[in-house]
Amino acid sequence: MIEFIADKYNFWIAIALMMIGFYAIIAKHNLVKKVIGLNIFQTSVFLFYISISKVNGGTAPIIWHPEGHTKVVYDNPLPHVLILTAIVVSVSVTAVALGIIVKLYKNYGSIEDDEIKIREIKEPELDSK
Repeated sequence: MIEFIADKYNFWIAIALMMIGFYAIIAKHNLVKKVIGLNIFQTSVFLFYISISKVNGGTAPIIWHPEGHTKVVYDNPLPHVLILTAIVVSVSVTAVALGIIVKLYKNYGSIEDDEIKIREIKEPELDSK
């Protein structure tokens, strides 16, 4: 049992990061902290995808031997390519989210979601700005 847990440590780290990010998204009221939690959650998904690409006894998908690739086992390169795209999307989502937070701060004077909801109920004319 201990060997199983020790062999899959990267999956356990991905699960722990996922739960930390999920907690930050759900429990925190500060919008910047929610964005940071979202980034932690995304990082855990990246780690998970990279972890499943590893093949036992595999090597980088580059032909090292002149006789060809028939005798060599390669790791799966597809998750790495997908994660490169996901990182670009993650940075874009973070930039847009922070831009929206700045606009909310200018309109409502706060980045706490409960205070924004209260001010929105009290002063509905701020919606048109």
